[in-house]
This record gives sequence, structure tokens and C-alpha cells, in this order.
Amino acid sequence: MANCIIAQSGGPTSVINSSVVGLVEANHNLNAFDTVYGGLHGIEGILNKKFINLSDVSQSKLDIFKYTPSSGLGSCRYKLKSHTESLEEYEKLMEIFKELDIKAFFYVGGNDSMDTISKLSAYGKEYNIDIKFIGIPKTIDNDLMYTDHTPGFGSAAKFISTTVLETNYDASVYMNNGIFILETMGRDTGWLAASAALAKENGSSAADFIYLPEKPFVVGKFLEDVNTRFKEKNRVYVVASEGLINEQGDFLAQINPLGLHDNFGHAQLGGVGNYLKSTIVDAGITTRVKALELGILQRCSMHSASDLDIDEAYQVGYDALKYALEGLTGMMVAIKRESNTPYEYSTFPIETTKVANKVKYFPSEWINEAGNHVTEKALDYLNPLISGNPSLHFENSLPKYKAFNK
Repeated sequence: MANCIIAQSGGPTSVINSSVVGLVEANHNLNAFDTVYGGLHGIEGILNKKFINLSDVSQSKLDIFKYTPSSGLGSCRYKLKSHTESLEEYEKLMEIFKELDIKAFFYVGGNDSMDTISKLSAYGKEYNIDIKFIGIPKTIDNDLMYTDHTPGFGSAAKFISTTVLETNYDASVYMNNGIFILETMGRDTGWLAASAALAKENGSSAADFIYLPEKPFVVGKFLEDVNTRFKEKNRVYVVASEGLINEQGDFLAQINPLGLHDNFGHAQLGGVGNYLKSTIVDAGITTRVKALELGILQRCSMHSASDLDIDEAYQVGYDALKYALEGLTGMMVAIKRESNTPYEYSTFPIETTKVANKVKYFPSEWINEAGNHVTEKALDYLNPLISGNPSLHFENSLPKYKAFNK
């Protein structure tokens, strides 16, 4: 029956390992391949012959692995060139696959990982390689085209909205409070920042203002918003995406003045919160300003994960194997929202050529006219995705986790 291999790439999420478990258990139930290998540290690790036999992993360990955050097989940010640019790299990879008798390769990742699947599929078709290449979506940024949402986003959204709710209480304990700024990830899309709107206090949004990259950030308007609200309430809660841009289309903040980039050429962002803090202080509104950058907590907080998110991550992994058995290649498993109330979904395959190197932006019509919050339609979309609490395994009163990349 031959074998298959699955690997993870890009930034982790809380639920990425659930997709791996979904595929392993699909293989067990469908008796599709003799062995499911796990590639350690993505394509980069596979090229260095780093992998494990997931079919030999006990069910008890898989059960724990399913509820373990971050990339338990290890990850990479390895940019695979096209086979017309680097044929020897593809030949090396295919030789390794031949040694393992691989007939299907599954890559769990975001936009750049779908680009890798697209390139491998193109190579396979041109050289008549009998291997199926399937992409399994994940990214907390929720920026993949064609899928209603991406596994990982729901849990990040739940963590962010929970954090907004809790820190809002912390930021309002004094008679003379200040301004609190929460910075989320999201690159150049505002899905994560928008999820802060789910946090409600007495039926109203806990966040006074939410700023997304999809609307150019106007400093003067921002200061006007904040100053007016501060005079009204004596406190202001601001949520800002790391990818905020000014009217010229430039990022408000980067790692340093020169701008660092990852291996795919993406600007490494962060520091918007402190930028806004300085702007408020310099404007003389108040010196009582705190800025919190959530950072990687958004993608590894299994204790605040969405149970629905875990289940969907599992399902896209499960269905990835089914689509490979149907003879599909060069496809990503996407999620279709069948209904909102009650929430129901299904999966379908979509060509990775339609997904790779494209971005799904937060809909402009879901942003209010003032550009400083989101609409009820956004909440209708977001609400189902954070449902349910995971049944974690515990040891000494702390979550018990399992990874294979250590």
C-alpha cells in the first residue's frame, strides 16, 4: 500500500497538531497507507532526513498530542524555489520520498505552505511523479482565500477576546485610570484585532476602539477619538493590529528602522502599541498609557482554545487523506460554512494555485464608518468560531502536553 508523510510549516497555532492526529486516525480507519511518517521541521527537516513513524505512536500519546499547542512535529520557514530554478532540490526530495516509498505528502501550513504544495504539484505533473500533494490549512491570521476560516484562528480569537475582557477589568480599577492599548498579530489583515469585539461588558464592547490594517490609520483622527473618549470616561481601551498602515501605505512600526524580514520576504512586525502610546503621550492627552503586545501567546494558548477549532483542525486533516485517496493533488482542504445558526460546516478541495500568494482581507463593509470598530455582521461571523472548551489532559494541576520535535 506504500506510505505517506505529513509535516508542518510556518507559524504555529494552538490546534495544528489536531490536524496531524486527524490524518493519522483517518489512515487507521481507512487502511490507506502502511505507514504515516511525520516530517520533523517541515520541508527543511525532510531534506535532512529527519522524520518519525507516527503509525507506531500509541493512541494515548496521540490523544495528548491532539491537545498540545504549537507545532509538535517542528516547523520551518523554508522557501522552496520553483523546480525551474532549483531542480536538484526537488530531485533530492523525491529521492528521499522514494526511499520511504511515499505516495502522498501532506503539508500543514498557511499561505507560503500552500505555495510549496503548488510548486511540488507542478513538478509532479511535469515529471509524472506518482505522489499526491495536499495542503492542510492553518494560520491564526485567517488570511487564506476560499476557506471560510482557517484552523487556529478561532482559538486565537477566543484568547484575544478573553484577554480583552480580563485586562479591561484590570485597566479600570482606579479613580483616575488611563489608556490601555492591546496589540494583536495579523500581519496586513485585521481578523485577529477584530475578534476583540467579541469581549462584551454589560452588552457593550469592552474595547472602545479597534483599528485594522484594512483602513488607513490617520493619526489625527485617532487622537481625536481617544481624547474625546478619555474626557467622557476617564479611561480608554484600544485594540490595534500590528499591521496598521498610514495613509501612504507604510507600516506604522517595524522591528527596527531598516525593517527585518523573514525567509519569505514578509516584514516582521511588532511595536504598534508602543508607537500609539508615544503618540498619545506626545499629544498631551495623558501620561497614564500602557501598551501590551500579545505576541506568541495568541498562537500557543491551548488553555483558552476553541473546542470547535480543535475539531475542525482534526477534520481537515482527516479529509486531506480522503482527498488524496480520491486521486487529488495540488489541493488544499477548505472549510465551507453551511449555516450560522446552528453552526454547521463541510470541507471541500480547492486548488492551491488559487490560494498561494494571495490574501483574504477583512471585509471593508464589516468595519464601521468611523474606521475604529467593527459591525454586527463581523460578530455574526466570529461568534460560532470560539465555541466550546477543550478537555485537556492534566498532570500536577497543569496541562500535560506531548511533542515529537524535541
